Amino acid sequence: MVFFTYSGHALTLMIAASIFFGSACHRATAKGVGKGVSKTGANRPNQVYLLKGLADIFSSGMDFLQAKLQARGIVGEVHSHSEAEELAQSAIAKWRSGSRGPIIIIGHSLGADAAIAMAQRLGAAGVPVALLVTFSPVDSAPASANVARAVNYFQSGSAWHGQITRGAGFHGALENVDLAQTPGITHFNMEKAEPLHAATIAKVLMLIPTHTRAAATAPSSGAPGTYR
Repeated sequence: MVFFTYSGHALTLMIAASIFFGSACHRATAKGVGKGVSKTGANRPNQVYLLKGLADIFSSGMDFLQAKLQARGIVGEVHSHSEAEELAQSAIAKWRSGSRGPIIIIGHSLGADAAIAMAQRLGAAGVPVALLVTFSPVDSAPASANVARAVNYFQSGSAWHGQITRGAGFHGALENVDLAQTPGITHFNMEKAEPLHAATIAKVLMLIPTHTRAAATAPSSGAPGTYR
């Protein structure tokens, strides 16, 4: 069964992304922030996954959000949306081997679509997802019954205005937050917005006990959270 498929909107997204985020400099910066994070969290009971959109030139806000989480002792993994099936299999294996800490999945754009599909894949395997956070999904999709809380940030006036719906058996908390009237926010910078980072970090901190967090090692900086 194929879990990770995307609509024809992806081609439009590819064109727009190449216009807005095509520089080699941006690509190098996005790679540098999140590099090597997954290895440091390999033995932790909690699992935190951040999924980026098109290639590595897009969704650099996922790297910045991970750096902020790590500064608070939350070790996560930043990956391409194309790795979602592999990550789902890894998460299932970890859960079955005894890593029963909360599973948190966060994604932007195509990474948001993949985050929802990854949660569905875990649900098919009977693995719970404590928190699912999506920034501007391309398409609407249902949250599966294994998700305890889902939060989706979108813009109703955008070409990419996907929402999370209630799937069969879903009884968790669901928020679809429309940012259509929020100045300065677009599909292309939503995942870098400081207020959304702060709200997401607060939700993550509520799920992961202090004693299970790693030592804070990431540098603190206000710059990554700005709109651009």
